[in-house]
Amino acid sequence: MLLLFVDTDFDGFMFAQLFIAIIFIFVISFILFNVIKGVSEWSKNNASPILTVPANIVTKRTMVSGGSGNSSAHTSYYITFEVDSGNRIELKVNGREYGKLADGDLGTLTFQGSRFHQFERQEKTVQN
Repeated sequence: MLLLFVDTDFDGFMFAQLFIAIIFIFVISFILFNVIKGVSEWSKNNASPILTVPANIVTKRTMVSGGSGNSSAHTSYYITFEVDSGNRIELKVNGREYGKLADGDLGTLTFQGSRFHQFERQEKTVQN
């Protein structure tokens, strides 16, 4: 004869506690992962040399996050540079730099790892 034992001590309250604990562990793990990832990238950038190379701007793009319902939106700005070797580098820039620069601009790019420092645009010469 098959007997089924039902644990009457396991009720909805214990399930709720277990569920909340699992969610809590998930949220803490997510936060720790992002903190470790950020510190790792910061450390890698600091260990990289500051490079200044001739480059031209290939393209610009934005990424908007948030902004649904009553939450505010955040815009991130990115510029893709092409250096003399043909390699392309996409760097995050602030809104002011993004607005000052245009596709096709030639100049000197200064960066450190994935951290943008500055882009000095060459003056275009006008031929008569």
